[in-house]
Amino acid sequence: MNKQLKFLTRTVFGMFLVLFFAVTMIQFVSADELRSNELNNRTVKNSYDIERGSILVDGNPIAYSTPTDDDFKYQRQYENGPLWAPITGYFSNTQGLTGIESAMNQDLAGIGDAQFFSRFMNTVSGVEPQGSSVELTIDSAAQAAAAEGMDGLEGAVVALEPKTGKVLALVSTPSFDPNLLSSNDDADIITNYRQYEEDPARPLTNRAIGGDLYHPGSTYKLLTAAAAIENGEATPSTEFANPRTLQLPQSSAEMQNSTRETCDSGSKVSMERALVLSCNIPFAELAMSMDSGDVPAMARDFGFGQDVEIPLSVTPSDAPEPDGQAQVALSSIGQLDVRATPLQMAMVSAGIANGGQVMNPQLVNQVITPDLRVERDFSAEQFSRPISESTASTLTDMMTKVVSESDGTGHLAAIDGVDVAGKTGTAENGKDDAGEDLPYTLWFTGFAPADDPEVAVAVVIADGGGEAYGYEGSTYELPTQIGKQVMEAVLSE
Repeated sequence: MNKQLKFLTRTVFGMFLVLFFAVTMIQFVSADELRSNELNNRTVKNSYDIERGSILVDGNPIAYSTPTDDDFKYQRQYENGPLWAPITGYFSNTQGLTGIESAMNQDLAGIGDAQFFSRFMNTVSGVEPQGSSVELTIDSAAQAAAAEGMDGLEGAVVALEPKTGKVLALVSTPSFDPNLLSSNDDADIITNYRQYEEDPARPLTNRAIGGDLYHPGSTYKLLTAAAAIENGEATPSTEFANPRTLQLPQSSAEMQNSTRETCDSGSKVSMERALVLSCNIPFAELAMSMDSGDVPAMARDFGFGQDVEIPLSVTPSDAPEPDGQAQVALSSIGQLDVRATPLQMAMVSAGIANGGQVMNPQLVNQVITPDLRVERDFSAEQFSRPISESTASTLTDMMTKVVSESDGTGHLAAIDGVDVAGKTGTAENGKDDAGEDLPYTLWFTGFAPADDPEVAVAVVIADGGGEAYGYEGSTYELPTQIGKQVMEAVLSE
């Protein structure tokens, strides 16, 4: 009998320890994570009991709460909602939280550990609780320029400050109106959300940092060139054979340049001229002359395959190591299985612009308490250093010629009185069920001024610009002009 009692006592004691450990984990270790989870509707509903902090750009609120006469007490509102939706996300009683509303929820809702003392003092003094405001790094002029340029197009724009990693613009089109998802009428929210979800244009997808990602096309040649220069495999003047077509090794497929002609005149062409003219064959020859893992390794150093939070979660770009020389050739020009977000390609340009140092991209500048104290101040941090200053300088010179030379594919990005560095890209997307070529993905990435960069930008446009351009818009025009427009907006301030 005593033996059975001892066993039962030990079992109950063991269960008590397990329960105590679980409760401790929930109440203390995982509490912040559970409170901030966008699927935790209880947290969302509790947030309506206080005045939620504002989201600020240039000191002006783009998301704020206003008092109501209903049971919710407050309603979330968004100024010019579609312009900021890819950044702010929405704050919804039925659909949860997305964007900055989710990533910075604890601060906005006033439930973070840093606000414990303020909550206690407000309770003692009888002051109504209020969340802290979040000030973004966004440049309103750059954001407006990006949105204007992308009007009617499917794609995205990201602009970064190379020296700090600050996100100056983040636009995804088509966008949506978060006001339609953040009212206090549950039926309206559900109806509006269903319409957005069923829309084939997928307005809720943030193409700047996620979604299905895009083949980077010829913008990826920057990484192929970076690997070759950094590893001592080639210089800008290194020459390669210049045929009209290239038979891919162990394959029946042939590679061509976009012009379907040779790259420039002559039997050979330099790496620099191949970048200026965006030729495929010389870069394929270059990549096949190196180790198959060199270019993917360089891509990883720039951020491909890495987890990045700005603090929005970013889908990792992908640059797998190719299997065989044919795949080496195709992946070297941003095709095959290589896929990237516009943020990632902006990081590539920003890293080159910043002397080979890639900074952590950041979207939040400060957290400000209701009494206007700076609760948190975000500082610049290095993400990686994939290339030397010398390699970065060499790449900058090459990218500057892409824009400055009259036959350079990026010449439309030229800005009077400013040296601009850039690279265009046209990515192929295979064939449809009928065997017809799918529309190209159009790219531009670059930075300015080339000698002292203030802004790096990446622009992607899907489906060749869409119906308005017959699905055949030019990579030399659409994304390049938008990139120029965004860089000018930053430089003009």
